[in-house]
Amino acid sequence: MIDQKHLVKLTQALIRLRSENPPGDESRIAYFVKAYLEDLGLKPKIYEFKKNRSNVVATLEGKDNRYSLLVSPHLDTVPAGSNWKDLSPFGAVLRNGRIYGRGASDDKGNLAVLLEVVKSLVEERHILSYNFILAATADEESGSKFGLIPLLDKGILRPKACLILDADEFKIVVVQKGLIHLKVKLKGKSAHGAYPWQGVNAIDLALKTLSKIKSHQFVYKRNPYLHPPTVNIGKISGGDKVNMVADWCEFELDLRFLPGMFSQDIIRQIRKIVKNYAKKFAIQILAVQPPTQIDTHHPLVDYLKEAMFACKIKPRISGSEGATVITFFENRNIPCVATGFSCSGCAHSSNEYIKVDYLYKGAKVLERFLKNFTPLDKKHSTRWISLSNRV
Repeated sequence: MIDQKHLVKLTQALIRLRSENPPGDESRIAYFVKAYLEDLGLKPKIYEFKKNRSNVVATLEGKDNRYSLLVSPHLDTVPAGSNWKDLSPFGAVLRNGRIYGRGASDDKGNLAVLLEVVKSLVEERHILSYNFILAATADEESGSKFGLIPLLDKGILRPKACLILDADEFKIVVVQKGLIHLKVKLKGKSAHGAYPWQGVNAIDLALKTLSKIKSHQFVYKRNPYLHPPTVNIGKISGGDKVNMVADWCEFELDLRFLPGMFSQDIIRQIRKIVKNYAKKFAIQILAVQPPTQIDTHHPLVDYLKEAMFACKIKPRISGSEGATVITFFENRNIPCVATGFSCSGCAHSSNEYIKVDYLYKGAKVLERFLKNFTPLDKKHSTRWISLSNRV
């Protein structure tokens, strides 16, 4: 049974364990989670791919070990920041039904919900119909290179399906945009600033290029859960001195694109635009993640919706504008959705909080989902371990 008082105290305890990233040290909170699970009779393991960048993995064995479901929140938070008014970012103060602190919504409240649900399942001696894998991971806030990525790459985690606990307001995230980060380097010709016609100003070239890129009409199919593709100029620099014609300029772009679009096509279009304005240039690809989408009637989604309806919460099918860890499972052909019980607009903000009511209802939803989720049934056949219903 879900114990609200225990859940509140657990959330407070997790918030008080600093795990800011940067600098990056999840060891204290990881060992807290490990000890908590050991007290419940599980056999959790700590995995580190860099000193103190700790991940916790445990399995609650079910009736049929051919099937496994991974549920994963993350351990790290962004830095606390300094604009916390009268509150301490690590005080975990309970005020007017809210628990305040860095990580309350992102992602320690969701972690506390998962731990409370595990406690409830163990105390009830409830055996699930599948192996339930718990992974509380490091480094989510900086790309997961010390967390989920090596856990998957090394075969430590090999689930048949996955639920990520890292969303707000009981949303069920079924689609997310793809990401391209690239750097464009332009070369001009230096000259005295009093005689600009004797040179080629690379900053001027960059301004013309960026204007064209920003106005470029990408071809895409509208998605009901996402905004259109976006281009953000995240960084620009160039020139050496005010009285010199700048012979170099470089800028970095953040492009987000929809399912049905392809990174190669977008990069090709960007290259064509740059080539129209600059004779000498180079494009460096910094990062690429493809978009991902799962059928809104995939079993992961259907069982989550059922659990929410049963707890008198209206499910909200949603999309993610930003890149999340869902991509890492998409790349490995593992069905994955995200949900969570955080408060909208709180993540990464000063005076971050989570509502006690959300914690309690979230725990009830997650527990019902885990109990009812069935690897094989007449309605879904074998779809839950297949991506044949992806679009």
